[in-house]
Amino acid sequence: MKPLKKIPTFKSEAAAAKFWLRADSTEYLDFSKAQQWVFPDLKLTSRPITIRLPEGLLARVKVQAHVLDMPYQTLIKQYIRQGLSA
Repeated sequence: MKPLKKIPTFKSEAAAAKFWLRADSTEYLDFSKAQQWVFPDLKLTSRPITIRLPEGLLARVKVQAHVLDMPYQTLIKQYIRQGLSA
């Protein structure tokens, strides 16, 4: 087995995400030593809400989420975050 590469230091979370999108994680991490962890007392940090959206808008979001291969609720949260930071 080849020696593992050193994981670089990143200046931002965006830089880390960009790196890991292209990098082969098996060159940096030994997954044979991974351990399973359980957090039985972990509380959700998000709160469920009800929001009414026009059916056409929701359908468009679901199609876009499918194209991006992500859950549509995650995509809606991203859109909200982007709108708040604009």
